[in-house]
Amino acid sequence: MGKRVAVVLAGCGVFDGSEIHEASAVKIFAPNIEQMHVVDHLKGAPTEEKRNVLVESARLARGDIQDLAQLNVKELDAVIIPGGFGVAKNLCSWAVEGKDCSVNEQVKSTLQAFHSEGKPIGLCCISPVLAAKVFPGCEVTVGHDQDERSPDVPETACAISQLGCKHVCKNVSESHVDEKNKIVTTCAFMCKAPIHEIFDGVGAMVQDVLKLA
Repeated sequence: MGKRVAVVLAGCGVFDGSEIHEASAVKIFAPNIEQMHVVDHLKGAPTEEKRNVLVESARLARGDIQDLAQLNVKELDAVIIPGGFGVAKNLCSWAVEGKDCSVNEQVKSTLQAFHSEGKPIGLCCISPVLAAKVFPGCEVTVGHDQDERSPDVPETACAISQLGCKHVCKNVSESHVDEKNKIVTTCAFMCKAPIHEIFDGVGAMVQDVLKLA
């Protein structure tokens, strides 16, 4: 039997939801909550609209999606959370509060459930900050702080370290495996690299998650 992987989305669209190039999976979930705000992706500016994370995530999932509240960790082998600003805005409040943010309770309990079962967790782009908040002492990467294509990495890596976690510098095409916690991370669009390099890193993360499952 193939591995059963849950993917948790944060909406639809890089600026206020999930990064579309990072999202592909088997069983897709999203929390049934309101987005922090809606961004007009043509203008790159917030609008007055109100949108729901589950409803918007259904666009990426072609409608085949479930409320995160319905996820049963016993029926799955791993969980992956793609990146996108929606992670930092909807799944937690990192975009506003940085390291002092809070994590959505459903997202937090989902991560804790997989961790307690010894099942792997895959995170890319900005989503490794979720692990840094939920699992003190864990190891993650959001990229390489000496890569000029990754201007936001040094500050994010510093915040992760301040939370008591270890930030491991990795290139965009690489992933990092925290063997102890079974957490696999890659930087993806935290690095302004060509799309094929980002795909290589996300692919490495998925492969490492499946090896641990």
